[in-house]
Amino acid sequence: MTEAAPIGARTPTRRVVVTFGVSVVALVALALIFAVVGQVPTSPLEVLGSLAHRAGLDIGPLPAHPSGEVTLWQVRFPRLTLAVFVGACLGCAGALLQGVFANPLAEPGVVGVSSGAAVGAGSVIVLGGSFAGVWSVALAAFVGGLITTIAVYFMARNAGRTEVVTLILTGVAVNAFAGGVIAFFTFVASPAARDQIVFWQLGSLAGATWQSVTVVGPLAVLGIGASLVIARRLDLLALGENVARHLGVNVERLRQFAIVIVALLVASGVAFTGIILFVGLVVPHVMRMVLGPSHRVLIPASALAGAIVLLAADLVTRTLVANVDLPLGMVTSLAGAPFFFWLIRRTRARQGGWA
Repeated sequence: MTEAAPIGARTPTRRVVVTFGVSVVALVALALIFAVVGQVPTSPLEVLGSLAHRAGLDIGPLPAHPSGEVTLWQVRFPRLTLAVFVGACLGCAGALLQGVFANPLAEPGVVGVSSGAAVGAGSVIVLGGSFAGVWSVALAAFVGGLITTIAVYFMARNAGRTEVVTLILTGVAVNAFAGGVIAFFTFVASPAARDQIVFWQLGSLAGATWQSVTVVGPLAVLGIGASLVIARRLDLLALGENVARHLGVNVERLRQFAIVIVALLVASGVAFTGIILFVGLVVPHVMRMVLGPSHRVLIPASALAGAIVLLAADLVTRTLVANVDLPLGMVTSLAGAPFFFWLIRRTRARQGGWA
């Protein structure tokens, strides 16, 4: 258990305004770069002109390339939007779990949602089935993530209560079991199915469509909004379970609600992108370092920063190697693991506490 800030502790208003202002500018700039960069040449003015014409404003030039308009609206804009929503989901989910576990090193995968989603997707890829058409893999991944999270929660309950340590250990065991199931699927799968399983586990936004955006977007807004509703109670929980109970917080119900939100956010994201590591771990930790422990500020900041990080990472996957779309999860892991190691050393150097 780490030491928490007092209830009344607040981040200075100027720091909050500057942080959110810089984050919004960075997100807009990255989005513009993302829309410009690609095999089909497009200028910033053409991107803005295309947006203006879609909004009914006859200003600015349209893309000069014959395929420019189609590329923007059928490839780049859906991928850009999905990256923003999924990154926001992962960042918000990480902030929630770190608050519920009172541990800045917690991350969404600890409750088994990512591994459960992988099992659901792998089962459809290997065993077949088109119960939902092109949505079959995504729907199976979403359901698998939710079922696994619920199973972890109920297996961790003891005498009507859920101990954090028991929940984490149960999550580790379920993740290990799910890993074995995925390994079995990979072993028995055909070469084509095996490649699909491996690529899904590495994560990618290459298959983004407006249809997937219309599913993930509302769930992301719903999950982030629900997270803000319980932000004050998470601040009280950081003072310790006994103190929170004396202050009127139903700790068990709060954990149940938070875990359901995490499952909803992460499952909806990974269902369409595959497993993406470290965003939900590193982003909330960094935001806590910058803005402090207040969840009313930390949750939206983590969602915004998660969108920025995932958009930047996907930009790297598209541009690092010419004409090759690298796995997104590989890029986030290669960048996130060394940074996380630095965070651990920094936390230990400061003798624990919220870094």
